[in-house]
Amino acid sequence: MNFKELLTEDRAVSPVIGVILMVAITVILAAVIGTFVLGLGDQVSESAPQASFSFDFNVTDNSSVTITHEGGETLENSNIGVSGDNGAPNGANNFTGDTITAGDSSVYGSIDAGETIRVVWTNPAGGSTNTIARATAPQ
Repeated sequence: MNFKELLTEDRAVSPVIGVILMVAITVILAAVIGTFVLGLGDQVSESAPQASFSFDFNVTDNSSVTITHEGGETLENSNIGVSGDNGAPNGANNFTGDTITAGDSSVYGSIDAGETIRVVWTNPAGGSTNTIARATAPQ
């Protein structure tokens, strides 16, 4: 047997690469199927909406805030909540209609000076919540 022929022989390269590729494809398929079986696939596509809100505080008269949807995505009213440092203000989510679009506004009462008010989106697929806007009442 000639050692020079053994070192230059390349017939085994192709089967080794084939086995490595088959293992890689199997691992990727198992990961994709596993995420959808465990229900993680639905939550990946549900990210917080991009929306802009303005806060107009009226702390001199009745300690209220008017929250206005300034622009961005249309929001489902059932997924939106309003909360403050001291709990939910009076009228927690009193936006009217099924959806909240640009120009819609709502008034909330019982706001204390220095309190932070948040517009919170709840993922309809379950579980997670995201604060999509916040403002602090003047002192």
